[in-house]
Amino acid sequence: MGVSLADNDDDDDFAETHDINVTPFIDVILVLLIIFMVAAPLSTVDLPIDLPTSSAMPQKKPDKPTYVSIKPDLTLAIGENPVYRAELIGTLDGMSDMSKDKYVFLRADRSVPYGELMGVMELLRSGGYNRVKLVALEGPPGTPAAGAAQP
Repeated sequence: MGVSLADNDDDDDFAETHDINVTPFIDVILVLLIIFMVAAPLSTVDLPIDLPTSSAMPQKKPDKPTYVSIKPDLTLAIGENPVYRAELIGTLDGMSDMSKDKYVFLRADRSVPYGELMGVMELLRSGGYNRVKLVALEGPPGTPAAGAAQP
């Protein structure tokens, strides 16, 4: 048998509590924060390429871009995975999230000769990837690109 120590017998022993318990909410938010802090650096391409700068207005980046990179030693990579030049188109075709009408973002190191860059663009074009965007670092607006010839 239960005993009540309250002065009145209004049956308030089992009254609803109108307070919100935020401790589980904070725990979930902190776990999600840690997950995003760990996952965010993994979603970028981390090849060491010295990109030229451009003063053009930055364009909106798609959700999951496909990067083809030309390294200083003239080797190719899709994302961070090295690929042979002869296997470039086959690898792009084999990617589940890649189609011929999506943009391919082409990154080339500053030291890559222009002919090599055009060779990779021609290789992409011959494989049916006609939508190619060149990637550069953002420079201050109104200034010429670094390394550009001055008159």
